[in-house]
Amino acid sequence: MSVATRTVAELAERFALETRGDASRAIEGVATLARAGSSQLAFLANPRYRNQLDACEAGAVVMRAEDAETYVGTALIAKDPYAAFAKIAALFEAREPATPGVHPMAAIDPTAEISPRASIGPFVSVGARSRIEAGAIVGPGCAIGEDCVVGEDCELVARATLVRRVRLGKRVLIHPGAVLGADGFGIAMEHGRWLKVPQLGGVRIGDDCEIGANTTIDRGAMDDTVLEEDVRLDNQIQIGHNVRIGAHTAMAGCSAVAGSATIGRYCLIGGGAGVLGHLEVCDRVVITAMSLVTSAIREPGEYSSGTPLMDNRTWRKNAARFKHLDALARQLGPRSKDSR
Repeated sequence: MSVATRTVAELAERFALETRGDASRAIEGVATLARAGSSQLAFLANPRYRNQLDACEAGAVVMRAEDAETYVGTALIAKDPYAAFAKIAALFEAREPATPGVHPMAAIDPTAEISPRASIGPFVSVGARSRIEAGAIVGPGCAIGEDCVVGEDCELVARATLVRRVRLGKRVLIHPGAVLGADGFGIAMEHGRWLKVPQLGGVRIGDDCEIGANTTIDRGAMDDTVLEEDVRLDNQIQIGHNVRIGAHTAMAGCSAVAGSATIGRYCLIGGGAGVLGHLEVCDRVVITAMSLVTSAIREPGEYSSGTPLMDNRTWRKNAARFKHLDALARQLGPRSKDSR
């Protein structure tokens, strides 16, 4: 599928950007600074890559005004070059349009409601009392259980699963292999054996959320597991039952949140980080990669835990010394005023 060519001037007008250089340059696609050709657009957002500008052959580069002062090529000036580039790049994403209708190889329960403007692909199953709204795209192999709602203009790319009682808002994007609404991990010990606790809640996903490939979101034990609007989850993330994640929060791959934890709005959680259950993280918190949150965070800011990478021999020595830190602290005792 071909994508229309656009001039630098057209892009500047559409996205309210300032042009420096040849505004008539034709742009047919996007690429990195190092690889862009004369008909492609690149961007410079991170100062570490500024040294690539001199050798850059891009038809135009999106950058800040201060970076364009000595640039001899064509530039599009933006306060946030990365955000501007993201908007422009979307124009060059070639996608086949979805055809409304239900594929003959789909299995639809008689009680399900499918909008005539929705697109249901092959090998899709839709369970009892579920509803697929206008503009939704349900890709090949997706499974939608009972009592689910797929809101307007949502897209389930392929092989995504909504187990039961999952409600998606508008424009939710779910990537392949994601599972929403599976049982939460609820068990109780009785007479030396585990007793399963029924998971009677559901999952509610707000408008404009994105769920990465092979990410799992458990349904609640009694209340729902909730993602507010514009939450972005990377691939292979685990969200436990009854978790609540505030609007505009983003989580990187392999991070995990245990049951009944609450994550605030505008938080950033790095790859491999973990949040223990029943904790509360306030708004605008950054948790760096591989950190473990073991207590509530009530003040905005950046938080880290763990030790930095070192050679194994040094790490083993330090690990042995960790055991003696408490005894050492007790030997030193409180510092006197005179020793400060």
